[in-house]
Amino acid sequence: MNIKTSLMAATMLGFAAAAPANAVDLEVTHWWTSGGEAAAVAEIANAFNEQTEHSWVDGAIAGSGGTARPIVISRILGGDPMAATQFNHGRQAEELVEAGLMLDLTELAEAEGWRDIVHPVSLLDSCTVDGRVYCVPINIHSWQWIWLSHAAYEAAGVDVPSNWDEFVSAAPALEAADIIPLAMGQQPWQSNGAFGVIQIAIGGQDLWNSINIDKDADAARSEQMAAVFQAAANARALSARSTVQDWNQATALVINGQAGGQIMGDWAQGEFQVAGQTAGEDYSCLPGLGVNEVISTGGDAFYFPVIDDPDVREAQLELASLMLSREVQVAFNLKKGSLPVRGDVDLEAANDCMRKGLAILEAGNIMLSGDQVLDADTQTQLEDLFVEFWNDTSYSPEEAQERYAQIIEQAR
Repeated sequence: MNIKTSLMAATMLGFAAAAPANAVDLEVTHWWTSGGEAAAVAEIANAFNEQTEHSWVDGAIAGSGGTARPIVISRILGGDPMAATQFNHGRQAEELVEAGLMLDLTELAEAEGWRDIVHPVSLLDSCTVDGRVYCVPINIHSWQWIWLSHAAYEAAGVDVPSNWDEFVSAAPALEAADIIPLAMGQQPWQSNGAFGVIQIAIGGQDLWNSINIDKDADAARSEQMAAVFQAAANARALSARSTVQDWNQATALVINGQAGGQIMGDWAQGEFQVAGQTAGEDYSCLPGLGVNEVISTGGDAFYFPVIDDPDVREAQLELASLMLSREVQVAFNLKKGSLPVRGDVDLEAANDCMRKGLAILEAGNIMLSGDQVLDADTQTQLEDLFVEFWNDTSYSPEEAQERYAQIIEQAR
């Protein structure tokens, strides 16, 4: 459905005013500030400016989601809401929705058939509270990847690994060539995310489900999880010389051949594209660390804070509709390195790594993301744990595992 048809549907539903809406400046906040991210979000902004009478006012917040979310939430609670804002799929905006501070998009979603076009439908479920839709899922981002520099392995005189065991085995050759085996930034969300990827690769999806979905503390204390924590300790040692802060700085180490690999979500792919590198030639990507090829259905969604202005509300609905249009889904996700949430778009231009992700998605080898099953407080506790574990070599795997089990015991 194109934007004009969508607006007709919204008008029939009573969203639009009787007279044509006035053009408004629509402030949109997000944390997409790296090179690849900025190129991707520009695709949405340009489409909004060109296809509507309104103007996108960019409210980029430097840093990460952990930096941006408290600012966004503070503004909304303080009575100074932006018109649209990014959150991740899941429960991050749950309390704002329950407080009645987010626009209900249900009638628009029903008019445009979002439940029929969003794939997997669990993404829309993550936007739904008490049967009502409050956000627009815009992409599928998966954490379950390791990105490998062909130049680094060539310089070390070893083959590019095809799985995690080979990656670990090749680390001494990289060290001997003064190359960091594993690039890692210092932000808490990076440490927590990398651990989750290792958990899936080493422990498997059933173990992850028992802990994260069922909140099974006994599973968190199991021998299977002990092996996961030992693997994480090994990864910690491989990243000891990586002192950068931001995730894209760690990606740059891989791009420049200064590091062998990086455990990072598929948004890293946007950085390789901006650098002019080609998947399969300059770098490789291993879903599930080449062990368990599964992708999580996390990613980004946009919420629209309630603003008592019918013109703003109409512009919000136009943007919500546009974000799910075929053309925006293709243009945005090709730049972002993520997968579209629509299952009916043409991605002929997809590169080698994106095609791997699409094949896994098509095969149904998917899982929920931590954001979809753990509340914000639990996620913060896990981030605090893993950034401490990753940066303090005196923190033993056994101690970290027990603290992890205690957090899961208290999770909701």
